[in-house]
Amino acid sequence: MLERRALQVSIAIAALLPVAASLWAVTQPTSDGAWAGNHHRYLSGLLLAIGLGYWSAVPEIETMGARMRLLTSLVVVGGLARLSGLLLGDAPTLPVAAALAMELLIAPLLCLWQMRIISRSRPVLPGIARLEPHLRHIAP
Repeated sequence: MLERRALQVSIAIAALLPVAASLWAVTQPTSDGAWAGNHHRYLSGLLLAIGLGYWSAVPEIETMGARMRLLTSLVVVGGLARLSGLLLGDAPTLPVAAALAMELLIAPLLCLWQMRIISRSRPVLPGIARLEPHLRHIAP
C-alpha cells in the first residue's frame, strides 16, 4: 500500500534527526562542568534510543501501535518541558523552534497517521456490520 510506504519513509526520515543529533551531542565536549556534561550525554543517549525505537517500528509499522504511542508520548512530554523552558525565559532560537515543531507537531502527526493505517488494516468484524442497523438509535 502506497500510504503505508509513505508513512514508513516519513518515520525513517524524521527519526534521522534525533539519531544524528544525539550521536553528535555525545561526542562534543561540554563546558558546563562534569555533572552537566555527563547529564547532557545521558539525555543524548535517551534521544538516540527514541530515534532507534522509531526506526525499529518502520518494517512492521501497521503492528507497532503501542510502540509508536509510547515513543510519541515520550517525545511530546520532552517537548512540553522544552516549551516550559521558553516560558521561563530560555532563548527562542531557531534550533529550539525546530525541535518544538518536531516534538509537538511532527511526532504526534506521524503517530496519528500510523493509527489511521492500523484502523484501516483491521478487518471489520462481520457481526458488527449486522448489528449496525439495530444500534443506530443509540448514537445521534
